[in-house]
Amino acid sequence: MNEQQATKRAEEIIHQAVDGMSPKPKLEQIGPTPVGACIARDDGGPDDRLQVSIAYKLTGVRGSKAKSLVRQARDAWVKLGYKFQSSDADWSKPFPHVNMRTEPDDFWMDAITGVVNRATGEGLASIGVTSPCFSRSASDPSTADSTAFHRTQVDEHAEQLALAHSSRIYDALHVRHAPAQEGDGISAYQDSEGAFVHHTWSTQPLTEEESAQAMARVQTYFEAAGWAVRHASARTGAPALIARNVDGSVAQVGPSATGALRVAVTTPVTPGKSASI
Repeated sequence: MNEQQATKRAEEIIHQAVDGMSPKPKLEQIGPTPVGACIARDDGGPDDRLQVSIAYKLTGVRGSKAKSLVRQARDAWVKLGYKFQSSDADWSKPFPHVNMRTEPDDFWMDAITGVVNRATGEGLASIGVTSPCFSRSASDPSTADSTAFHRTQVDEHAEQLALAHSSRIYDALHVRHAPAQEGDGISAYQDSEGAFVHHTWSTQPLTEEESAQAMARVQTYFEAAGWAVRHASARTGAPALIARNVDGSVAQVGPSATGALRVAVTTPVTPGKSASI
């Protein structure tokens, strides 16, 4: 699989859920570019793998219909034979969350109702799809050059900003970090969107309860600090968090197969640019 194939398949899964909806929503993409670093780097793959993650808000529909749109997405995916990551959503709740995957190609997707007005039950539905990780060497030559990771001169301010964000995330998680593993630390890369600093690290392995509590704490931090937060599918079945800061930085926090939480912070070197979600 390459970037073009992953993007095409992710868009197909989105439209499988949306095209038959009534009322028909409009798709408003979240984030500027869908291709970024693979955050599931503990499964033996090379460190330069990429991943496509596409998300859309479903707009143009009354907020009272958001829950219905999520249910319709669920129904469309179930009809195609796609599987739940854990259990179906609790439809008695006003803001349900569906987490599913495709077989056999293993794309992960979710449909979420975000809170607009808790008192009235008004919501905003969104749909996201994340591809399996793939090697950049498998990408078409025309796309590989624009997304290839390579060493650049790290901008000192961007590096300090990425490390500062990581430090605050560490404080919010309130769990010990693990010894550095291969691929951890500061790196830099250039793509068609600009130059970026990337900082990755992991916590120590946690129990399921500890992981859930830590994820709740970091989500509370993100929201209180003004980050825009959304959920994304993670390979363990529990949702990961993707958050965007007003300075263009993007933070990804998600559970890994080892039980550790994996953290990645990407900060733009180029002024005015934004890291991809």
